[in-house]
Amino acid sequence: MRKKSTLLALAIFAFGFASAQSADEIVTNYFENTGGYDAWGKLEGLKMTAKVNQGGMEIPLEIVVLKDGKQYTKISLQGNEYMQGVFDGEVVWNTNFQSLSAEKADAETTANQKLEANDFPSDLYDYKDKGYTLELMGEETIEGTETFKLKLTKEPITVDGAEQDNVTFYYFDKENFVLLAEEQEIPAGPAKGMMGIVTFSDYDEVSGLYFPFSMSQGMKGGQTQPIKFETIEANPTVDAKVFAFPDGE
Repeated sequence: MRKKSTLLALAIFAFGFASAQSADEIVTNYFENTGGYDAWGKLEGLKMTAKVNQGGMEIPLEIVVLKDGKQYTKISLQGNEYMQGVFDGEVVWNTNFQSLSAEKADAETTANQKLEANDFPSDLYDYKDKGYTLELMGEETIEGTETFKLKLTKEPITVDGAEQDNVTFYYFDKENFVLLAEEQEIPAGPAKGMMGIVTFSDYDEVSGLYFPFSMSQGMKGGQTQPIKFETIEANPTVDAKVFAFPDGE
């Protein structure tokens, strides 16, 4: 009888501990459980290769994101390479899919991108030092898994000349504190005002840190596009010239 009482007490304690988790504790546990907070802070960059399926065609992607904010996505399609979302720290540019020429993004897009430059390896990392606000919104079930729902509020972005709230919702597995999904309202374009969602799965170890090798992104409650990562490389060596806007363009 004493043994049953002890087990019951432990169960109640465990439930109470889970329920009492603060937003800061949840994020700290996430980083610790996926490699260690200090180890994440030492990460200098990532290089990832992936494939997406569009209309039965597999399209290779190469994605590079560095600690100093530089980034690019390279799309290989029908013998051509298209650079998308390239940021060298000052200029954002893309390859035009029709003309194959490089085009600079507008001033508003560039200004918003500069706000993101200090968010590697995650906007949740050292969020207090960045002046962000994190709130625990409660608990929610995502694809059959119980999660903690967190709300991160960052500095406002500018959309069509007006400031707009910059909020992301994160869903962490209650048992292991692994990030399962994130949601954000789409700020512009045909889907403006709708909620976009990204889900994460198939976590595996890379250089002592754990990354999701499967993602799915799209509209909440609608169709999503799966992405399978083939390789993830930590701290890659990347020639700075690849980020620069092409000369003569």
